[in-house]
Amino acid sequence: MSERLQPGDVAPDFELPDADAAPVSLASLRGKRVILYFYPAALTPGCTKEAVDFQGSLGDLEAAGVAVIGISPDKPAKLAKFREKEGLTFPLLSDPDAEVLRAYGAYGEKKLYGRTVVGVIRSTFLVDADGKIEKPYYNVKATGHVERLRRELDL
Repeated sequence: MSERLQPGDVAPDFELPDADAAPVSLASLRGKRVILYFYPAALTPGCTKEAVDFQGSLGDLEAAGVAVIGISPDKPAKLAKFREKEGLTFPLLSDPDAEVLRAYGAYGEKKLYGRTVVGVIRSTFLVDADGKIEKPYYNVKATGHVERLRRELDL
């Protein structure tokens, strides 16, 4: 597993395809705060709950100048299905080789039902307008996570 990012670290830049296979880069969002959240798999119960919670808070987040981007190892076609099924309007990006996941320390060994497995470590990063990590959140729970972010952002 890669090292975990700390507040003040430069957020690793990336360019990944979205659900429509259009490229999206972190650099293109400079000048605004960004919530990057990494999740294991689209169309699964926990990941759906987390995505729907972000969608429900999107208006408040955008009004506060914060963009939301979800990143998973899923292919764009699966992300498109997820977006349509759940009515998601923020970008979902595909990282099938887990390169960006690894760069953020969001991929590696984790405990799953008492077993050690290798995979996506559910993590969220608040990136400031200058492209630096404002706050990293590792090993977050799908339920209640967005509400915690809202409280910390005073929304």
